[in-house]
Amino acid sequence: MPKPLPLYAVLLAVFASTPVMAQTISAAANTLETITVTGDGSVNNATPEAYAGGQVARGGQAGILGNLDMMDMPFTQTSYTSKLIQDQQARTLGDVLKNDPSVQVGNGFGNQAETFVIRGLALNNDDLSFNGLYGILPRQILPIEMVERVEVFKGASAFLNGAAPGGSGVGGLINIQPKRAGDDPLTRLNLDYTGPAHFGGGVDIGRRWGEDNRFGIRVNAAQHDGDISLHDADMRSTVGTVGLDFRGDGVRASLDAGYQKIRFDQPLPTVRLAGDTAPPAAPSTHTNYGQPWSYTDLESTFGVARLEYDITRNWTTYAAAGMSRDNEHGDYAGPFVGANGEGTVGLFGAAYRRDTLTGEVGLRGEFDTGSVGHRVNLAYSALNSDSFDGWVSSAASPTNLYDEAYIPRPAGVPSAGDLDTNLASQVKLRSFAVADTLSLFEGDVLLTLGARHQSIVQVAHDAFTPGKYDESATTPVLGLVLRPWDSVSLYANRIEGLTQGGRASNDPSVVDNPGATLGPIRSKQTELGIKVDFESYGGSLGVFQIEKPEVDVVQRVYGIAGKQRNRGVELNLYGEPLSGWRVLGGVTYMDARLIDTPDGALDNHRARGVPRFQGTLSTEWDVPTVSGLTLQASLIHRGAQYTSSANTYEIPSWTRVDLGVVYRSKIQGRNVTYRAGVDNVADRRYWATVAPQYGQLTQGRGRTFKLSMSVDF
Repeated sequence: MPKPLPLYAVLLAVFASTPVMAQTISAAANTLETITVTGDGSVNNATPEAYAGGQVARGGQAGILGNLDMMDMPFTQTSYTSKLIQDQQARTLGDVLKNDPSVQVGNGFGNQAETFVIRGLALNNDDLSFNGLYGILPRQILPIEMVERVEVFKGASAFLNGAAPGGSGVGGLINIQPKRAGDDPLTRLNLDYTGPAHFGGGVDIGRRWGEDNRFGIRVNAAQHDGDISLHDADMRSTVGTVGLDFRGDGVRASLDAGYQKIRFDQPLPTVRLAGDTAPPAAPSTHTNYGQPWSYTDLESTFGVARLEYDITRNWTTYAAAGMSRDNEHGDYAGPFVGANGEGTVGLFGAAYRRDTLTGEVGLRGEFDTGSVGHRVNLAYSALNSDSFDGWVSSAASPTNLYDEAYIPRPAGVPSAGDLDTNLASQVKLRSFAVADTLSLFEGDVLLTLGARHQSIVQVAHDAFTPGKYDESATTPVLGLVLRPWDSVSLYANRIEGLTQGGRASNDPSVVDNPGATLGPIRSKQTELGIKVDFESYGGSLGVFQIEKPEVDVVQRVYGIAGKQRNRGVELNLYGEPLSGWRVLGGVTYMDARLIDTPDGALDNHRARGVPRFQGTLSTEWDVPTVSGLTLQASLIHRGAQYTSSANTYEIPSWTRVDLGVVYRSKIQGRNVTYRAGVDNVADRRYWATVAPQYGQLTQGRGRTFKLSMSVDF
């Protein structure tokens, strides 16, 4: 048994090692034993193994509760693996999440950031978590090369991970696990092509050494350049990440760091509607209505250190610290149009920098009280984030979505201070959480009780709402799992989401309560369902309700203006029902309504941007007559979505088919894999999403050809 170390020594080791790089989290847990609830003395938090077929994992991380098997989790979560990412040739995080029936993918307000909607509620790319820590990953675009797992948690999650710094994520969260070196050496060269003229390549190298392979390193680097989706829309990216880890007797440590630089030129922008008007028909998939002078330049550096120490066989303490810096420069030109596609477009030039420091410390352990087992988790987390910005804007000029109406770049008028001197806002998050999972009747009943106390401080320095927001709240959780049979799990949960309530404008000409501050906004979720695991295939069926208060200015008073209530039924399927045949997907039916609105004006109206029905089904078939050959197909459907809460107009429903093929072989003893795919086979033109927050439309990509080859040396 290792000799216990004082907690301050553990913390000192972590924070001392952090400044070496600059920000990403760790998953030293990848090599650990599976956590149990029966008090057998194993409290190490292992990353669950892949499920049959290898496309999803048997479980994933549930915040403070750590990594849990899907059958022991009183929530719904899907963990997509690196095998799925590679075989489907995913280029972005959104490409991975096309497989999830509860997630919609769109673009940001004017920029190229991927945004997500989980269970009908927005999740910004800025609010992704990395092994449970917020504020680590690059803003807007995630380097998919570094990703081992994409874990999609569905539902409110304030207790599990705390409030997200960007104020989104009420309907769910996305957690990223980084790659780790395996016991077998890996040297892989990747080459790829994405139509019409985007080429790239990279390397993936993993090694372990030392006694019992205690030391490990995983390096990923990639470079891509060329036209994306349609002519003149160019993207150039450079990505490099490294993951170091150590697994000793009772001690585990890791350090992850990375760098990413991405440049978009004349990207296809999102489209805003001029008032409550009918959306125009989606333009041709070959039309680029982005302005030639528009661009986005993103640069991110990040790093995280993590340390775990087994105080005894039943008790483990851990700590992590991370830092990141994100820089953005861009000229944006989002069209503002009517039903005929005609409208205006102007310049919005932005410069932005975000510096983040974040960390956590915690303790987990197991003990018994009579016949009841306890798994206890205690954690404290903190995040500081400073943002700096400056921008210019111009008068609008006429444009047309269908004619590629290009205009000269306007000169623009400065609207804010210099980037280096204009501190826009400071965010400070602090939280303490405690949880106890009780194991009853020899593990057939698992009851999770817990609470998190969260404080949110934001100091705004901008000209519109300067002032300080300083509020706190406590969010509880109740989770129950019943295991009547080994293959069946019944679950239920009552959990809350938490976002900043916000402050009213200081301008008395805008509101009658200038500077008014709202306490943190609580969103409440109730869910129950059933999960089945037949070893080679499984699934889940759940029903849920989420109520989210809406903040607005009504009759010049800033405050709560009703609620959005999402009620849904969600079915998920995964696995390998027959040898060589894999399925993944599901369907979600959702009734998203506005309730308790002022004077009942919008009561029972459907929420903007939330389809009633959405579903996806991906399948793979290993051709028995041709060794190494796999055929792929994906069907994605999204129902109609209202463009405003008035429910006057909507974008039509759409269905997309993607096809692919994978061929694995050996050349001179080396593993070689060829992949080819076509997204949107029919080249259908469609509006993919209506953003719930701002209402902008994201157009779906046209027919896209993808090719790749990987060789293991």
